[in-house]
Amino acid sequence: MQIPSDLLKAIALLKETGATSRLVGGCVRDALLGIEPTDFDIEVYGMELESIAATLQSIGRTDMVGRSFAVVKFWRHGAEYDFSVPRTESKSGPGHRGFEVQTDINLDEKTALQRRDFTINALQYDPDDSVVIDYFGGTEDLDNRVLRHVSDAFSEDPLRVLRAVQFAGRFGLALHPETAALCRKMKPEFSTLASERIWGEWRKWALKSKYPSKGLISLKESGWISFFPEINALLRLPQDPEWHPEGDVFIHTLHCLDALVEKTDWKDLDESLRVTLAFGTLCHDLGKARCTRFADKRGQLRWISPGHDQDSGWLSERFLKRIDSPTTIADKVRRIVENHHYLNSFTDSAPSDSSLRRLSRRIHPATTNELLYVMRADHLGRPPLVSESQDKRLQNFEERIAQLAVKDSAPKPVVQGRDLVELGLKPGPEFKSILAQAYDAQIDGAFSDLQEGLAWLRERGLISA
Repeated sequence: MQIPSDLLKAIALLKETGATSRLVGGCVRDALLGIEPTDFDIEVYGMELESIAATLQSIGRTDMVGRSFAVVKFWRHGAEYDFSVPRTESKSGPGHRGFEVQTDINLDEKTALQRRDFTINALQYDPDDSVVIDYFGGTEDLDNRVLRHVSDAFSEDPLRVLRAVQFAGRFGLALHPETAALCRKMKPEFSTLASERIWGEWRKWALKSKYPSKGLISLKESGWISFFPEINALLRLPQDPEWHPEGDVFIHTLHCLDALVEKTDWKDLDESLRVTLAFGTLCHDLGKARCTRFADKRGQLRWISPGHDQDSGWLSERFLKRIDSPTTIADKVRRIVENHHYLNSFTDSAPSDSSLRRLSRRIHPATTNELLYVMRADHLGRPPLVSESQDKRLQNFEERIAQLAVKDSAPKPVVQGRDLVELGLKPGPEFKSILAQAYDAQIDGAFSDLQEGLAWLRERGLISA
């Protein structure tokens, strides 16, 4: 493992006092997966917390902000590291916060690690001998892409079930059958979770998943999908096999999510955008649970779901409120899913400039570019079916929104209130109406600059000549 020189210096300093340090948890897991660790946690044996802080203070800044959890934070050259001492945790109340922490600097390593959630997070690394220490089979679980709990103490913290969902998505893991069974037994504890912690785990799934479908499969296997009825309703929801050979709506959604991550440049986007697009893709077909029926379509009985895009809008809002998503994300997702069938109205033609401009205004605060990502993921989520005509429509859409400069926002109004004031008009009820009519005409392509806009208003008698 590549360990920062400042951290090695701190570990060497503690060793001089007789302490033993072990890197533990996510940094070891990530290194074994070929991911460069960014967060380093160090467990120190044989030394009290206060002594650790005092020792490290000679080479950097320390703070015992995590005293109740037996943690010293250490900063050097702008980097932050967490040093902890061995501890045991006993259940003292409901939820993920109801624990009593007892430190024991002489606790043996295996016992200390039993409080951890998954075997892949209970790995240690000896920085002196450069070896991984594995008491619970975490390396084998990593090789087999299995997410398995360390001990039955897992059930004492219900948040760990949702952590399993985001870990499965991030690393492409499957819940071990025994872990899935334990999660199902933990369902009565769901009500004890704070909404912000629920959002925290969902956000990590949306932001960090390389295999988002694996996270949702784990959610299903755990039984906790029932707490998110908008997603649960997609299970076994039929689709027309000619158009959706991949299977039901849940399976389609899984394919769409993986396509978003694997077949677009999603990984290179900023964090806020990645989260928005992941939830937009997850929620785009929620309305099918209300709209799907077996009915005649062009003289043949088929599974159809007319109008599901509109129902997907309010259902996405309800789901995101349920998981305590910020309204900024929920507002954008709703607009995206309500418009994800936009191109279906132009199967034999291309949308006009006016239509695209109106779309950019209608979809605010989302953008047409964000809509494009979700439409593309939707199209690619029907393996092995790929429509050449839809590919062309998506390509045309991408080119046109760039040409019209509506990729990232709706057109700014050419005629603004200050322009009317300069002409001598006083703000009042007519003011808003004049500006609205001018903007509608601009969207329709009637004019493109201020002089043309004012001329348009004069021609219609909306302002004096």
